Amino acid sequence: MKLRLSLVISASIPALVIAAQSTQGAFAQATQQTSNAAVTQKASRPVTTSQAAKPVKKTKARSSAAESRGSESIIVLGAGQARETQTVSRTAIQEYTPGTSPFKTLSKLPGVMFTSSDPLGSYEWSQQIIIRGFDQSRLGFTFDGVPLGNLAYGNTNGLSIGRALQTENNGPATLTQGAGAVGVAASNDLGGALQFTSITPSDKFGADVSGTIGSASTWRTFARINSGLLKGGGKFFVSYNHQDANKWKGDGVQRQDQANAKFVQPLGENLKFTVFGDWSKRAENDYQDISLAQIKTYGYNLDNITGNYALAKQIAYAYQNGTAFPKGIENQDTVYYNGGGLREDALGYGKLDFKVNNRLSGYVMGYGHTNAGEGVWVTPYTPTPAQYGGSPMSARTTEYSIHRAGFIGSLTYKIANHSIEGGFWFENNNFNQARRFYGLALDGTPSSTFWYKNNAFATQWQSAFNTKTYQVHLDDTWKITPKLKVNYGFKSLIVDNISRAMNGNYLGTTLPTAYPSGSLNATNGFLPQIGANYRINAHHEIFVDYARNMAAFDSAQTSGPFSTTVAGFQALQGKLKPELSNTEELGYRYHTKTFQASLTGYYIQFENRLLSVTQGVGIQGNAAVLSNVGGVISRGFDTAVNWQFAPNWSIFASYAFNNSFYQDNVYANGQISAQIKGKNVVGMPRNLANLQIGYDDGQIWGNVLMQIQDRRYYTYTNDASVPANDVFNLNVGYRFKSNNFWLRGLDTQINVTNLFDKRYVASVGSTGFVNSDPSGTFQTLQAAAPRMVFFTIRKHFN
Repeated sequence: MKLRLSLVISASIPALVIAAQSTQGAFAQATQQTSNAAVTQKASRPVTTSQAAKPVKKTKARSSAAESRGSESIIVLGAGQARETQTVSRTAIQEYTPGTSPFKTLSKLPGVMFTSSDPLGSYEWSQQIIIRGFDQSRLGFTFDGVPLGNLAYGNTNGLSIGRALQTENNGPATLTQGAGAVGVAASNDLGGALQFTSITPSDKFGADVSGTIGSASTWRTFARINSGLLKGGGKFFVSYNHQDANKWKGDGVQRQDQANAKFVQPLGENLKFTVFGDWSKRAENDYQDISLAQIKTYGYNLDNITGNYALAKQIAYAYQNGTAFPKGIENQDTVYYNGGGLREDALGYGKLDFKVNNRLSGYVMGYGHTNAGEGVWVTPYTPTPAQYGGSPMSARTTEYSIHRAGFIGSLTYKIANHSIEGGFWFENNNFNQARRFYGLALDGTPSSTFWYKNNAFATQWQSAFNTKTYQVHLDDTWKITPKLKVNYGFKSLIVDNISRAMNGNYLGTTLPTAYPSGSLNATNGFLPQIGANYRINAHHEIFVDYARNMAAFDSAQTSGPFSTTVAGFQALQGKLKPELSNTEELGYRYHTKTFQASLTGYYIQFENRLLSVTQGVGIQGNAAVLSNVGGVISRGFDTAVNWQFAPNWSIFASYAFNNSFYQDNVYANGQISAQIKGKNVVGMPRNLANLQIGYDDGQIWGNVLMQIQDRRYYTYTNDASVPANDVFNLNVGYRFKSNNFWLRGLDTQINVTNLFDKRYVASVGSTGFVNSDPSGTFQTLQAAAPRMVFFTIRKHFN
């Protein structure tokens, strides 16, 4: 396993967008050295400005595996909004291979960059999403209003959307990319906020089943049963899936079992009670992090040598004894034996929606989430003691558990031309984390990384964290005239972090902790937002908005202020301030029946940027060096065009330009330690473009998408980068129209990822970012998957 150093940068990108960590302390030499995707236009006829002002007419639900794609495929490019917002339909998400991360659906929108080294985007170690220069650790994410946390690999305060909700149960997803609304339950949304939703149980009894097979021995099965309306008006669904796939290179498997259940019960005309539950168990073998130099020497297929324990031992002995490495092996970091990640989550919420009268309505919600996780890396840097097996390697883990609970509430009052809304959010999160080492046998085959370890011979460090979050907000939407609408409000945010670092041990001998204990507080009583939308006429509108946001400190040993040493933490005391962002947007939208266009410019100023620099290779787990590097400026614009140019045919195109750069150099002891002033923010391409052509006649549908990413830097001084790439993806399907029992409700689809088999780097910064890498040897890159093909068949029974 590994814990990725998530670098947050303040940069930006378009306004049509939808949409680390790693530092791991060194085992102190105690052991040696340690549809147009949703732009389907037949189905997604552009919404006119006048239409946007009215509620969307609901069509009768068709609980079918082939669910009315024609009526559901719609993307709204923020029509009528006082800030840049998009809503992506459920249908758009279903056009991808089941099990695909919803982020992949959103990546076609201007300014959204999503990458992953696996074809479905579900391998969490390599997942990377950046919107306007803000990575996932500085974006807000919720599911049915429940906070998902920062979506980092070793998430300290939540879980990924793929572990919270099965893709088959995804409802529409909405992104506010400039700044999330003041009521979003997130304490880190310096950039935008992405709000996922789940589908509602059907009014009719029915069952949905599907199966997917594909490249790398991928197979996924899914089943869902809808109860239909019960006595008393309630209804529910329960669903289960199993997914299994080999890695596309090297040895290993990625596997997940998951169950969802949702129950909705009306309690009279003005009350509705909803309960949701999720259970997920995920295990995955890692793809190895590689470097530019390794790609040049070995190619993109270099990976862990999991099936060759004898070679792995030879490499470890050569490193520890100072002897020659085996032929073709440059050093101990050329290849590793194995790595993997385990995740088990349980998430649930209960929500009560109420309406007091025609003016006053609201909701209250309580939620809870538990997580057990373990990331494993078989390391040659720490041998196993003889009494624990005697191997020249050991299994190094990062272990963690989350127990969090929270409450959310909101009231909306409508009077005259005002809609006034206020609410609160409280969360208590207990997070425990530890770094341990487990023995490996000298002979035979080591135990799988798919099982939790026990009987550690060393605990390098362990810490307990408590984070309490308090947020209140108030905002008003005022329709001043039929053409002019203003939205204004603010939120107050208080986050208290407490860390208690405990001693480690090695073979029963106590090791004093190298990490800090203490407390931090991030408080801001007034974080304002204001925006206005002016409708010029039925086709033209302009908008402008401003938002100020604050990010709380991370509570973890592998990210944030507590991930540095005691001395480093003390050096930051008095200098450490919460990161802040100021976002300004100005945009224009045009809508007709068959054509939509949008153009948005933005300016973002990021204050108190906390920069983390990885020390050594990721597998060593050295503590990061943290510095407050001042500000980051982001300037950019984005544009999108959505055109139904002929019956059943549509085209979607987007382009985004982003210029994000650091304003200050990094200093240490009064001297410049990294000259990064004026350098581009790491991980963020300056240019992004998408072009998708789609066809949908209600029975046959398909689309081909081209995506272009510009060069990306992975060093703060910009002396090392990965080149630009262009990738094509193809999705086609057929919906059977028949009264025959076996054909009714049946549909099939084929998905081809990386259609022309392009070899390129997917994610950068998987093990963090460094100041400089002139030789290209820092292993922090993930190779993209080659061309892969998947076939899915679905059937609805009623």
